[in-house]
Amino acid sequence: MVNALLLSITLLTPPDSMAPKRFSLLPLPLIYYTPETRFSFGVAATATFRFRNDTASQGSPFRARPSQVTVGAAYTQNKQLLFYIPFQIFYKNNLYFANGELGYYRYNYYFFGQGQRDVPAELYGVNFPRVRVNVFRRITKADPAKPGRGLYAGIRYQYENYDVTSIAPNGELASGNVPGGLGSLLSGAGTGLFYDSRDNVFYPNRGVVADLTYLTQGRAVGSQVRFDRYVADMSSYHPLGSRATLALNYVLSVTGGGDAPFNALSLLGGTKRSRGYYEGRFRDENMALLQAELRLRVWRRLGVVAFGSIGTLGNRSDFLRLNDPKAAYGAGLRFRVNRDLVNLRLDYGRGIPYASLGSSGVYLTIGEAF
Repeated sequence: MVNALLLSITLLTPPDSMAPKRFSLLPLPLIYYTPETRFSFGVAATATFRFRNDTASQGSPFRARPSQVTVGAAYTQNKQLLFYIPFQIFYKNNLYFANGELGYYRYNYYFFGQGQRDVPAELYGVNFPRVRVNVFRRITKADPAKPGRGLYAGIRYQYENYDVTSIAPNGELASGNVPGGLGSLLSGAGTGLFYDSRDNVFYPNRGVVADLTYLTQGRAVGSQVRFDRYVADMSSYHPLGSRATLALNYVLSVTGGGDAPFNALSLLGGTKRSRGYYEGRFRDENMALLQAELRLRVWRRLGVVAFGSIGTLGNRSDFLRLNDPKAAYGAGLRFRVNRDLVNLRLDYGRGIPYASLGSSGVYLTIGEAF
């Protein structure tokens, strides 16, 4: 949902005009487009910084990767309101790494059913605060020639008070048969591993990034419901000559140990997973996904991509329904906005089989999907 520092005034800045600084503050206007929001407009301020104990020898770049904290607000064509503070922080020359989000959202979504039960799209409204915090420490030896790379271990915490404010009369959510259909309070804690060997955080040409998560929800940590979530999310990057890269993304998400509310189930769709499907177009306890993207640098800042994905879902009785895959494909343009290889992203995706609602989408945002 929050993936956006978009179409900012930095687009007019030459990409190699500035050397890294210890601290910079940039206010920016925001504009982006997704199927869930349509056009969205807002403002944000981004602070990029490195701590004083992050070393840099004279004439050499900082060893620490840059930390970043953003404060933003946006309003969408679908009358949604977003306040958010995403952050990623590197401390003590990348020995510690933290990321997450603090936010409040007044939103509306379409509900298409869950599991193998498909229902006509139901529009519902929801208000929710969200807290996501992950804190990691590097457990492998640092390599000065490759700053920020290695294996990290840490703890995670998530909180979300999902207050459903409106539902379709006589719809599936109104029936009371959907767990969490009238709202839910989630609070979960867990642990995880994070591995990174990418040559660039924003536009990798080679390397691997992997994020392994275990999160438990229960009364002991303040949740109204009890369930566990296991997620493995890995991406690999393979150079194909000097101007092309093949990016692959592999995701496995497993839910068990209780009945998760519908909004906490594994899902397909959105700006990052199975582009072309509306976010949450397909939901169930378990999900496996393979995505591939061919990235071509065409001329100066301009690039193009072609992408495809295939995923499947399942539950406790049928772990993954391999005979019922959900595929999508699409293409897009890229425009590099700064020297760190951050790209403005314009994608069009389409699901297979194609249906009029929830199975195609245009995405205007910043940064790669994976």
